[in-house]
Amino acid sequence: MKKITIAIDGFSSSGKSTMAKALAREIGYIYIDSGAMYRAVTLYALRHGLIAPDGTVREEELVSALPDIKIEFRYVTPGEAAHTFLNGEDVERQIRGMEVSNAVSPVSAIPAVRHDLVKKQQAFGAAKGIVMDGRDIGTTVFPDAEMKVFVAASPRERARRRVEELRAKGRDVSFDEVFENVVSRDRIDRSRSESPLRKADDAVELDNTGMTIDEQNRWLLDLYNQRSQS
Repeated sequence: MKKITIAIDGFSSSGKSTMAKALAREIGYIYIDSGAMYRAVTLYALRHGLIAPDGTVREEELVSALPDIKIEFRYVTPGEAAHTFLNGEDVERQIRGMEVSNAVSPVSAIPAVRHDLVKKQQAFGAAKGIVMDGRDIGTTVFPDAEMKVFVAASPRERARRRVEELRAKGRDVSFDEVFENVVSRDRIDRSRSESPLRKADDAVELDNTGMTIDEQNRWLLDLYNQRSQS
């Protein structure tokens, strides 16, 4: 069976990363979380005072720092997903917090940041046999991917899932705070001038609002079996 490139795009907290990780494990492909890369750059910016309290990004300074930002994915625990490393530090937990979530969309909208990370993402997928999820994988990073999926769910359902995820990790968050973040990220992701979030013309759309994780995983695996054999 030939190796293919699988691009999974969609809204924040739509479950695309959960789907992508499960599929990669099932079929023996490499999984790359492109969103984690933008979160790592955002964490770097926060740590270096490049994001003001009002959310304004010191864009010129951040762009100048991009050559000094090294992002890697390493397996820490056998059988689990790879962790994100920023300049040699495991930052998987730090990049998932609300501080980064609230700042990542403005950072992701900076053209130079997107150009830099797209090059890195394309290098990861040069040999195929990869599953990558994000906002512009099927439209910008891998426009020729053999399998493209666009994942959607209602904003309230996505906020509910995000709250459950964060509380399971011991984070004290309110539904209203997370819902506001989901709606804000949707607006920024869809309206940015550089690689806005949109469904690729040849992508298959999945609204998983009422689906279980097992149901969406079976749906994705069935689609993969079709595409990899065609």
